[in-house]
Amino acid sequence: MNDLSDNALMLKVKSGDLDKLGLLYERHKKRLFGFFYNMGNNPSVSEDLVQNVFVRMLKYKSSYTGEGLFVAWMFRMARNVNHDHHNKVAKEKISLNVSSGELGNAAEDDLNDDIEKEGNSVLLRKALAKLPDEKRELLIMSKYKGLKFKELADIIGCTEGAAKVRVHRALKDLRSIFLELEIS
Repeated sequence: MNDLSDNALMLKVKSGDLDKLGLLYERHKKRLFGFFYNMGNNPSVSEDLVQNVFVRMLKYKSSYTGEGLFVAWMFRMARNVNHDHHNKVAKEKISLNVSSGELGNAAEDDLNDDIEKEGNSVLLRKALAKLPDEKRELLIMSKYKGLKFKELADIIGCTEGAAKVRVHRALKDLRSIFLELEIS
């Protein structure tokens, strides 16, 4: 069963063989965890968000067509799960009389507290945290998770060329922020 493609496994899940979702989970849990962690979530939250992706896959299995790459469909769900989580957290924090400015600083501080390494990796993480979510997502998916531009294009709903341009611009912005942090 391990020799079946992700697309074939998801089509089996769609047709009612729900056990195959476990195989997909085992194949992709680390990749999704890394995505959520690099998006600024702590390890515990990242684990929960990975679970939420697979719950959504089960819920929306009927929408899976088998066309395109499974990974693109999965990461579209992951992006939505991450977005929904951060919206929920923002609403909860604001309802507890925490200003939105403090919310942004808290997320950055939590990210920095989790990283105890010295040197460029700390600066890189800080620079990543300062990027807008869309650009940070693109860089994490392309550079950390190794997705191809075609896969990125499927995930974000654009052409492959546009995905390349967006990643290039995100890298350029990251480089500027990194150099700015290095100087200060």
